[in-house]
Amino acid sequence: MSIDATQTSAAELRNTMVDQLVMWRSVRTSRVEAAMRAVPRHLFVPDASIEKAYAQEGVITHPGPDGRPRSMASAPAIVAQMLEQLDVRPGHRVLEVGAGTGYNAALLAHLAGPDGQVTTIDIDDDVVEAARNGLAAAGYDNVQVVCGDGEHGHPDHAPYDRIMVTAGAWDVPPAWTDQLTTGGRIVVPLRVRGLTRSVALERQNGILRSCSMRTCGFIPMRGAGHCPEPTLKLRDDMEVSLRLDDRQSADAQALGRALDHPACQIWLGVTAGEEELGHVEFWLATMEGFCRLLAQRDAVDQGLVEPMYRWGSMAVFDQDTFAYLTMRQAPRAEDRQRVFELGVCAYGPHGGELADRLSDQIRRWDREGRSHALWIEVHPAGTAPDIEGLMVADKQHTRVIVRTARQ
Repeated sequence: MSIDATQTSAAELRNTMVDQLVMWRSVRTSRVEAAMRAVPRHLFVPDASIEKAYAQEGVITHPGPDGRPRSMASAPAIVAQMLEQLDVRPGHRVLEVGAGTGYNAALLAHLAGPDGQVTTIDIDDDVVEAARNGLAAAGYDNVQVVCGDGEHGHPDHAPYDRIMVTAGAWDVPPAWTDQLTTGGRIVVPLRVRGLTRSVALERQNGILRSCSMRTCGFIPMRGAGHCPEPTLKLRDDMEVSLRLDDRQSADAQALGRALDHPACQIWLGVTAGEEELGHVEFWLATMEGFCRLLAQRDAVDQGLVEPMYRWGSMAVFDQDTFAYLTMRQAPRAEDRQRVFELGVCAYGPHGGELADRLSDQIRRWDREGRSHALWIEVHPAGTAPDIEGLMVADKQHTRVIVRTARQ
């Protein structure tokens, strides 16, 4: 294929990609739409086919030693969603934590314009080099690419009007807030009790308060900001695990033996639309022993577990018993989105008791939670005596409070 034909094909595929994002409402503004139509994504993933570069999936660029991705180009819908949350304007100074392929930085540079400034930082030398190469190939020579630990930001180019974090963060370190302008905004995939949300945070009266939250998933930060999520494998013959957070611990052998007990399943008659599923998860995360069940395809195909999603489900555990959330499609009105009936499945000697506890929490959400909006406040550690809220999570640098209010 000639160079001209390749460029034509790339432009057509790029426009098709963006057309889908507009239809899905991932792209909502003309500024983000123009940026995503202009920046040649395929130049940032040179080892991928041009079709894969413009598909609606992420592209792994740097595998890690454990087989998990160390760096990747995020799915276009996630990229668009976070750009919309960040709301970059011409002339803005922007810091990106997690350079990845350099594609995000190019989009940020397009949005900030010639009077703006974009700095992107990554902890890995080879990722930094790849980002520089992609930016050079695409003609974005005005982006500063820095090798360093993004936990500390980059004070040399501060203050920033906008900070975008493209790695999963367990906390909001002081450097990010210190390097943010008054009235500035941070968009970060923030992990709270194992739930990750892309949260847009603005400084209000000395704290950070969310103005939007979106469901997402990201490779966790490494370096000083890393906080491990222990994964307990429950079966040797099939991949069923529990992933913990917030420094929880559990007995993997005792919980593995729970699978030898018959399943206790309860269908609740409680229904939820697709957008409500992420809402109910926060109510479940207030329970003691909240975690996530991870299940590979073989465990699902053989009927060992029936989780909500392809990757698994929300769950809770005690010493020798665990329970998880499941669902099945429910009838829906013609003008509504897909609706699901929620259920609970438990294993272990106390399966009935734990299933009842989880069921009660879902029914509580059904009675009290549907009509409530959620937002997140991030306070410096030790400065938030008012801890009323749906959930309070104390971290190294901050106290994160999930609050609710009637819509």
